[in-house]
Amino acid sequence: MDFTSVNYIEEPLSAKELKQLLQQAGLRPQDALRTKEAAYREHVAGRDLTDDRLIQIMAEHSELLQRPIVVRGNKAVLARPVDKLAELNLE
Repeated sequence: MDFTSVNYIEEPLSAKELKQLLQQAGLRPQDALRTKEAAYREHVAGRDLTDDRLIQIMAEHSELLQRPIVVRGNKAVLARPVDKLAELNLE
């Protein structure tokens, strides 16, 4: 199957792109957040943040975004564990 890989550490997603990606995957920002990163402790931990503010922080600090997120058509899944790919009906 042909695919395109996006390294969003090198090519960060905008807040708008990230919000759309999370919506496609049916995820709230908290669901796709890496909590063991230094940026999490610095910008997120212990703060009462709105979803929009959290998305903005994730866009500014792309290391906070769980990966891989796989997109097919208008649907996306956070492929952790890899069995989640079945939701995209890949063959």
